Amino acid sequence: MLAARLERPAPAATGPLVLRDLADPIPGPGELVIRVTACGVCRTDLQLVEGALPPRCLPITPGHQAVGVVEALGEGATGWARGDRAGVAWLASTCGDCAHCRAGRENLCVAATFTGWDRDGGFSTRLVARAEFVHRLSPAFADLAAAPLLCGGVIGYRSLRVSGIQPGQRLGLYGFGASALCAIQVATYWGCEVFVCTRSEREQQRARELGAAWVGGYDDAPPAPLHAAVTFAPSGDVVVAALKALDRGGTVAVNAIHLDRVPEFSYDYLWWERSIRSVANFTRQDAREFLELAPVIPVRTTVEAHPLRDANVALARLAAGQVSGAAVLVME
Repeated sequence: MLAARLERPAPAATGPLVLRDLADPIPGPGELVIRVTACGVCRTDLQLVEGALPPRCLPITPGHQAVGVVEALGEGATGWARGDRAGVAWLASTCGDCAHCRAGRENLCVAATFTGWDRDGGFSTRLVARAEFVHRLSPAFADLAAAPLLCGGVIGYRSLRVSGIQPGQRLGLYGFGASALCAIQVATYWGCEVFVCTRSEREQQRARELGAAWVGGYDDAPPAPLHAAVTFAPSGDVVVAALKALDRGGTVAVNAIHLDRVPEFSYDYLWWERSIRSVANFTRQDAREFLELAPVIPVRTTVEAHPLRDANVALARLAAGQVSGAAVLVME
């Protein structure tokens, strides 16, 4: 099989991923081998490749938005058959027994492992995943369109839940990449009034097309106080901008696994029971709910396709802010 491997973190522009021809994988107990057809390229992949997110093991194959077909089943793997269409996302395994898992918060499991960080991911023609952490995909979405749903879509959905936004309320989205593209469609489906802040004029226009009631830059004040906000840009300055725009009692949900810093800010911005909450991973229940809701809306994804051999090109374009929507690798 062919895989794009990270052997040493380096800037995306230097082409840190190396194509390797590896032996085809053999599934262990409870595992599936999936022949990958498409895999989304996430900002978390970029942070891992460049070292902002320290790698847990090297070499590693990144990628946690993989769409493909079940090719082989390990002993005890149930609920799947060869030829089934399947998706593999960020959460690769949990212990199932800690206090967080027992409370339905497996996203906080202290022993959790993650696809493309702890175990090889989808920048490859094949990958191995635990059967109970593989997701079923609606036939309404082609492989290219389905890939961004598996991280950007699901984590955007969880971010909305963490923010506490309710149908009909005012929501701010700060940053408008692949995850926000999905989140705005869920929020407008719920009847929310959505205000979008982003520097990019192209992204501002896209937000208008998807139903934003107002668009502006990060330093612009929305026309009315927000009941909730979600930040997608990995910048603490943006978190503070969102906090300043909140109404009393509102919440900023920070959708980022890595943040550059949070600058000093006046306590007045936090006063009146405003709050900041981080969004850490997602649960399989989040994924099930979103993947069932997405074809009902239906969520539309915008993709930029690259062959696997151009994985470095996709990452460099993402780093430079040149990707419109989501970059997706297509296996040859």
